[in-house]
Amino acid sequence: MSKVSKRQIVFERTAVLVITVLFLLPVLWLITTAYKPSNQIFSIPPKLGFQPTLDQFRGILSYFDVVSLLRSSVVISLGTTVLSLLLGVPAGYALARSRSRYANFFAYFFLAIRMVPAIAALIPFYLMMRDIGLLGSWWAVIIINTMLNCAFVTWMMFSYFRALPRDMEEAALTDGCTQIGAFLKVAVPAVRSGIIACVLFCVMFSWNDFLYPMFLTTLDSKPISVALLTAYGTKDVTWGSLGALAHFSTIPIVLMALFLNRYFVQGATNGVQ
Repeated sequence: MSKVSKRQIVFERTAVLVITVLFLLPVLWLITTAYKPSNQIFSIPPKLGFQPTLDQFRGILSYFDVVSLLRSSVVISLGTTVLSLLLGVPAGYALARSRSRYANFFAYFFLAIRMVPAIAALIPFYLMMRDIGLLGSWWAVIIINTMLNCAFVTWMMFSYFRALPRDMEEAALTDGCTQIGAFLKVAVPAVRSGIIACVLFCVMFSWNDFLYPMFLTTLDSKPISVALLTAYGTKDVTWGSLGALAHFSTIPIVLMALFLNRYFVQGATNGVQ
């Protein structure tokens, strides 16, 4: 290996390391804040060494019903994901197998729906949920998140089904399988990685959603993402409580991303074809 190549590798790895550290510094600060005594969080000069304490966690466990907050996040995320897949996967398949020359246009139209600013749909949807009596329930958030995520799933699965050869489905039809049977027994198993990627994105979008749960849920149905706002007071911010709550908000989604990160990459690359 030439000296130029070695220098280039060293430079690239150093650049990656520096960028990674810069991105992780705020996360590290937030994590350490949860274990610092309140009087040392903004001490001057900053103290790198400190005696870890769990007082911040004891405080939020006494002030918040963390189990209820997590249950609301799980119900909203899973409900949204299931409905989005039930609607989006067949829609993506039908669009991919369509012989219309406007199929690509409609696929990107679905993607455009996901890009609509959340605040634009909030007021009419709030009034709609109020009139049908779902305001304050999990269903209000699940329905609007399903509307947005279903469009995203349709666009993503359109790319996966388009890349799938028709030969296997035609062979199944020749063997006597129905069109629905070919879809369920041949096409869906063949795009399993795309469906898993859609699950990950839907869970992530719903778990991190803040605006809709903030206005559409009540004290009994709000998720953990909304509870983070309570750390902000009218005069100050309880950074220790915010750091402790952030643990419960981020750890589940980070673990899911770490274990299934390859599907994130596949979903991101296949979805832009």
